[in-house]
Amino acid sequence: MTGPAAWPPAPIKTERLVLRASEARDRDAFVELFSSPEVGTYIGGSQSREEVDRTAPEVPGRRHGVFVVELDGEMIGMISFDVVDEGRELGYLFLPSSWGKGFAYEACVAALDWYAATHPDELLTSCTQVANTASMRLLAKLGFTEGEHFEAYGAEQCHWRQ
Repeated sequence: MTGPAAWPPAPIKTERLVLRASEARDRDAFVELFSSPEVGTYIGGSQSREEVDRTAPEVPGRRHGVFVVELDGEMIGMISFDVVDEGRELGYLFLPSSWGKGFAYEACVAALDWYAATHPDELLTSCTQVANTASMRLLAKLGFTEGEHFEAYGAEQCHWRQ
């Protein structure tokens, strides 16, 4: 595994979105994201809004490898590159109001381009619940290859590799 790329990078702009480091102004959106029952469906459940609000730092998501996805000046989701045994793992969460509009694909393509330029030859994986058909389609569209299925968190999961 190569050393970490400079963080945070300059904001990455796509046709509709900006990928950038988290800021204090994103806190309410992070609280909404992690307390959303819809978002929690495939990630082991959500926490209560009160619990997330109580435990979230002033600037949530402010760590290496986490991009806020912004639309028209507002956070709509996040993309992360977390260190795992095999290398790094792509993760993404978006607010339900942004689902079905191509934002996740657009943001992930930009983030993957950044990743390829800053982490050449480093293995990238992702995992999702098999029941999350939208995520399964997204990973395939992004060029990941479906791998082994396994049971975790009370549901069938799929491990993907790029």
